[in-house]
Parts: sequence; structure tokens; C-alpha cells
Amino acid sequence: MALHSASDSAKFIFAPAGKEAHGQAEQFTKNVLTRADLDPSSPTRQFHAWFATAQQSGLVAHPETCCLSTAALPSGRVSARMVYLKELDAQGFVIYSNFGTSRKARDLAANPWASLTFWWEALERQVRVEGRAERLSRDESQRYFDTRVRGSRIGAWSSRQSQVLVPAAAGEDADGDDHDHDDGRRELEDWVEETEKKFEGEKHIPVPEFWGGLRIIPESVEFWQGRQNRLHDRFVYTKQDGAKDEAAEWTLERLSP
Repeated sequence: MALHSASDSAKFIFAPAGKEAHGQAEQFTKNVLTRADLDPSSPTRQFHAWFATAQQSGLVAHPETCCLSTAALPSGRVSARMVYLKELDAQGFVIYSNFGTSRKARDLAANPWASLTFWWEALERQVRVEGRAERLSRDESQRYFDTRVRGSRIGAWSSRQSQVLVPAAAGEDADGDDHDHDDGRRELEDWVEETEKKFEGEKHIPVPEFWGGLRIIPESVEFWQGRQNRLHDRFVYTKQDGAKDEAAEWTLERLSP
């Protein structure tokens, strides 16, 4: 039964609760988190343990999914998008993307600080990573690029990420394709065709200069476990000043929910 009513017609959404239009959100009751549960000195090892749990649980379809947030300067405007974590090492968290024309590229060119947020709903867990971002070398990016299916490698070369796609003029082109209902997709498909011709018959496709890996080198990592009545367990690792690598000391503190 709904406990609230959206009497103000200006509110399109008011107190949603899962499938219910209005109600009370579910309680988090599946687990607890204490300092004793955490690796005392390494947020990277702790993340690896939680990630493995999420992978092996059978409850989280894609535990590698995370939200990458960046901020432009001098405006301070924040933008966010869902990406896949592809690597974790002692230095940090690695994702791959277009860094030529994308908004994230513009943000990072002026402001190297970024964050990643992982949300594993079935486990009622969240991890937040904040740190400086740096590009991987071309060789490192090529090693990952080679693991992608051919279509994704072609796509990486083809897309001018975030560029406006211009609808074709009405009518038919030389191939007889109807453009009357094109909304801009045709321009992207033309770029793909050009790339296919460029690499026709070639097994090895080099990674584009504008595409590759981005490593978030953490300065802080928070582990969040949902608890009843929104009194969640939160612990944050913070890198001490002057620390440069995983072997450096981290502080570990409990935060109020």
C-alpha cells in the first residue's frame, strides 16, 4: 500500500520504491562491515576481494560496470558515464575509451582528477574511488585492444565520440539507400564503412592514437555496506601525503552514514 501521495502535480516522481510508484524504500539487511573485515593496509587488495565476491556470487551480472565522473575547469561542471573496469593493478583502476573527441577527454585535459563508483545492488555494496587519472602507454593499450572483437576495434577507429551526427538529406544516395528517415545514424555507418575498407584483409589493427587506457591512481577508496535504517557501514582508505605507490601507508577510518 502506498504510504505517500504525490498531491503536487508538479512532481513527476515522488518517493518511488522499486516497482511501486510511491512507498518506502527497502531496508538493507544482508551484511555488516567492520574494520576487522578489511585489509589493514591495501584498498587495492580489499577491492580485489570484494570484486571476486561479486563475480562469484552469481547475483551481479557485470561487477566490472562502474560510473566514471570527471569535471571541467574552470566551470566545475561534472559529467558522468557508465564504463567497464578492465584492469586492476598495484597502481590503480584502468578503463578504456576514446580520448580524442569525447567530453571526458576535454575534462581530463584541464583537470586530471576523476572518480569511479561501483554499485553491486544484490550485495548491497558500493565502492567509491577518487584519484588522479593518467593515460596508459600505447603498448599497454594495444595489448588490451587486441583482445576486442574485430567489430569493436573497427568501431573504436570509426566513432568521433560525442560529435554531433548530421542527418543525411532526404532522398536516395548512389547505393539506393533511403535517407528520408535518417536521424544521423547513416553518417556513423559511413565512417564504419570507411574503416572497414582501410583495414580490409588485415588481421592486426593498431590501436588509434586517440583511444586507449586510462588509469585512476587512487587517493581515497571508500567501501560501503548497506545497513538497516540507512545507518550504513562506511570505511575510507586515504593515501597519506607524499605516498606514491601501493606500498605507501594508508589511513583507514570509519565514516558516519
